[in-house]
Amino acid sequence: MKIASIGLGDIAQKAYLPLMVNWPGLEWVLCSRDDAKLATLATQYRVSETASDIQQCLALGVDGVMIHSATDSHAALIRTCLQAGVPVFVDKPVAPSGAEVEALFNLAEQQQTPLFAGFNRRYLPLLNTHLNGQRPEDELGTPLLSLRWEKHRHALPDAPRRFIFDDFIHPLDSINVHGDINIDDLDVFAQFSEGLLGRLDVRWHRDNSLFEASMNRQYGVTKETIAAAYRNECYFFDGFTRGARMQDNVTTQLTLPDWTGMQASKGFAAMLSHWFEVVSEGRVDAALTARNVASHWAAEDLVAYCEALRDSP
Repeated sequence: MKIASIGLGDIAQKAYLPLMVNWPGLEWVLCSRDDAKLATLATQYRVSETASDIQQCLALGVDGVMIHSATDSHAALIRTCLQAGVPVFVDKPVAPSGAEVEALFNLAEQQQTPLFAGFNRRYLPLLNTHLNGQRPEDELGTPLLSLRWEKHRHALPDAPRRFIFDDFIHPLDSINVHGDINIDDLDVFAQFSEGLLGRLDVRWHRDNSLFEASMNRQYGVTKETIAAAYRNECYFFDGFTRGARMQDNVTTQLTLPDWTGMQASKGFAAMLSHWFEVVSEGRVDAALTARNVASHWAAEDLVAYCEALRDSP
């Protein structure tokens, strides 16, 4: 399998390149317009094939393309790959608007070529071991009664579209466990600071389950926490490497196995494994695509809501 990585910035260097260099059975192409960076990373990771643009990548006969470039560049790169019949992985968000995202997934369906959205929090090993992938029911049929996902940052208020699409979409997608979240069902709270969005909270319920996502980008510290409750049983995770299970008034500490690497603990290893399966099979599950589209449309609707709230007299 030959996979091209396009865009060699911070996320690619921290999350993907260290994993891919040792991935069995993988041929690898690096692509960047920055010649100096391309040469340095190709030497560091012993990659023999490089390219400076998407057309050079495709000419090398790649089986799949991974896009890690700036969000505004995603749509054009995705279209080029899909029209060439090459499967695409793209870091969230797929594109910076709901309409663009739906159009791209429609194109993928027309071309019968997989488009895979990179939401690493769907693959967190500590959570998936104990919450069974945040599905609405566990293996015993015990209903999930509530799920609250908080992702906070320090001193980073921003314009609503960047706030929501580039960051808040993570907790938003993480509570979209059924894949059908809709703005009409959401209770929304937004705080602004000098015209910039500082905090956003959404809350919704489905059947007898409550789902909440919260992001405060004027918080005292950068952190992420997840809380889930079942009947007489609850879980709390402080980040992705430690947590606690509370049942019958007994608290059990939860941790990952020793020597679990950062890329694995943050879900990137399992996500890559799934992506490579998609490339091999030439298809992506329809329910996954539906969730991707629903999460991006919910983000788009939240942008419209927050912009209207900001601009109201």
